[in-house]
This record gives sequence, C-alpha cells and structure tokens, in this order.
Amino acid sequence: MRILHTADWHLGKRLGQYDRMEEHDSFLQWLLHTINEQNIDVLIVAGDVFDTGNPSNAVLKQYYDFLWQVKNSCCREMVIIGGNHDSATTLNAPRDLLRLFNVHVLGGVPDRFEEQIIPVKDHSGDTKLVVCAVPFLRDRDIRLSVAGETVQQREQRIREGIVAHYQNLLPYVSSYKEKHIPVLATGHLFAAGSQPSPDSEKDIYVGNLGQVGGDQFPVEFNYVALGHLHRPQVVNKMQHVRYAGSPIQLSFSENEDNKVVVMVDFMNGQLANIEEIPVPVSRRLIRIKGDLATVKAKLSTIESRTDELPVWVEIQVETADYIYDLEEQIRQSTLSHVEPVFIRQIRTRTYQGVSENIEVILSLNDLNPLTVFEKKCKSDYAETGYDDLMETFKEAIELMEDKNTDSV
Repeated sequence: MRILHTADWHLGKRLGQYDRMEEHDSFLQWLLHTINEQNIDVLIVAGDVFDTGNPSNAVLKQYYDFLWQVKNSCCREMVIIGGNHDSATTLNAPRDLLRLFNVHVLGGVPDRFEEQIIPVKDHSGDTKLVVCAVPFLRDRDIRLSVAGETVQQREQRIREGIVAHYQNLLPYVSSYKEKHIPVLATGHLFAAGSQPSPDSEKDIYVGNLGQVGGDQFPVEFNYVALGHLHRPQVVNKMQHVRYAGSPIQLSFSENEDNKVVVMVDFMNGQLANIEEIPVPVSRRLIRIKGDLATVKAKLSTIESRTDELPVWVEIQVETADYIYDLEEQIRQSTLSHVEPVFIRQIRTRTYQGVSENIEVILSLNDLNPLTVFEKKCKSDYAETGYDDLMETFKEAIELMEDKNTDSV
C-alpha cells in the first residue's frame, strides 16, 4: 500500500492583490502526474485545503476539477481533513457525493466519533490500511471552558484533550491491529519542538498551546500525517511522525524552504519506507533587503528561467530619509522576468535618549491584531508582565475565527 502525504494547500491564497491560482494549477497538475507515476493508492490532505472559509467559485472549481481527475487515476482513495483555515461546513457540503468517488472528507470532528475510522481496501476487497482521519481540533472539540483557570491550567487541559482524542480512537482500530493491518493517523496541530514559518502561520490558540509531543501519539499508529506547519519536518526525531509542509511558498518567509510531498510505503503490515519527493517551484519568491544601491544591484542578478512564472520580489530598502520616487526607481531597475510585488522603506531613526537605531517599517501590511495587541501590552505592562493577557487575546481570536468559519 503506497500513500502520498500532502498538506496546507491553501487554495485561494493571495499575496496582497496577487492571487496564486497559476502556482496552484501547476502544483495540482504535477501532483496528478506524480500519483500516476508513483502508483499511489491513497492521497492524504492533512488540512488547510483552502486559505479561507469562504473560497471563491473559481477556487472551488479548481478543487473539484482536481478531485475528478484523481478519481480517474490509479489512486483508489482520498482522505481530506479540515484545518484551522477551512470551514467545516464548506468542506463537508459535498461529502456524501464525494464518498461515491472514494473521497473521504472530514471538515470537523463528526457527531459519530467512529466516522473518523476509514478502512482502505484493495481490489479484492481486503482491508490493507486503516486511516484515523482526525481534523483540526477546535476548542469545543476537546475541552469545556473553565472560568478562572490559569494559563498553565488551560494549556494542560488542551494538551490532555488532544491526547485523549487520539487515545479514544484505539478501541476502533484494535481489531485491525490484531490482524497486522497498519494504521495511519492524521492531525492538524502544532507539535512540540516543531519550527513554524515566521510570517505565514497564524498564532493558533489550540494548535500552539497544545504542543503534543511525537511520543504522545499512540504507538499503534504506524504513521502520523500532520498538517499546519508549512516547513516539512520530522517531529521529535520520530521518522513516522512528520509534517509534509505546504506545496508552494506561501509567503516570502518561505522563500528558502524546499517544498515536498511525502510518499509512505507499507508492506506486510509494517512501515517499509518514507521518501520525500521535491515539488517543482513554479514561481520563485525572493526577498531583498539593503540600501537602494544594494537592492538595485541584487535585482540585476536575478536569472531568468524558461520553465517558471515571473519571479516575485519583496524589496525592503533601508534609508535614513523617505524616498518619494522609490517605486519608480525600482521598476526602472527591474528586469522583464521579475515583478517587485512589495516595495517597502525601512527608515532608521535615532530617538532622543536611545543610543541605538530603531527600524521603522513604513507599511501596515506587516501588522496583525496579535502584533498590535502585543505592542500595546509591552507599552503599558512591561514591568508587571502580560502573559495572561496575551493568552486570553489569542483565545478570543480563535473563538472569533471559529465563529466566522462556522457561519460560512
């Protein structure tokens, strides 16, 4: 049985006013080719299929077109779970129809717990693999709010809730394990010791505070296919617990990440092989930082490649004084195969009473509610501390995101 583990597609993702449809089209066509070339039996998508809970019609068409193409491939089963960016309602809407095509969708934790157990059969009708399809676990899925609990108590309760959810799956797979049938589990969470990408992953309350270690997944799981973090990585040096990462560079902070999908082979009921397959880069994201002369020099060295879309460049110009015609100067220095999609000025000022320079980024694009709130807390509560306030604010953000996705 051969499985392909992917995650964090983020269909519909945008960088400012620029959409990523072409890059996702390129990835999905490559993925379909890889499925057929590698004779993949099962395709796993470990959450964040879409970038928002309300994807456009064009994005939905891109998604359904791909599912139809997979149906006509060698791949016998698809398992798709919801992530924190997904609306469970949107993902689940066509699931009864998709099940006829052997596409199993769990946008959220189902009312019937055992629906997370998906046996995968071969052409003879014999079960060769069992998938425990666990989606992103929202606060209401794993614990009840307790008034007056401390940050530490809340974190412990979340961790225990996540671990308990996976433990509760074991009675449903015990009969398969007795027959030496391998079990694969999914998850969309933040595992302890993992490395997020700085700019492209939101600080998720449940996912980050839970911090489940790789050794806290039941030993009955032969492989754990995780999503949420965009960098492919192994958790706690446990080779069978890993993130596939995102298939395209979702932000400029990921411009040096090597994107992969993970191919997993089971033989005779055991994990036999794990192989990372590099995903071709259809569009490079490049970040250039320095004074104006340095930026212009680096722009002129960007090579053209015939097999890719125009390069997108984020430019951060360090300057003591505001440059009013900066965008015009940059575009005059730009080659035809390069598109400077973000141009920012970083002014270095010396404030009275402060001996060191402070960088001021002249852009609101780098700010988000959590950053603004943290800056306010640093200003008002630097001496007394504000950890509890920050955790409460993260919880409020998570509850608001839950409400927004549920209303779609």
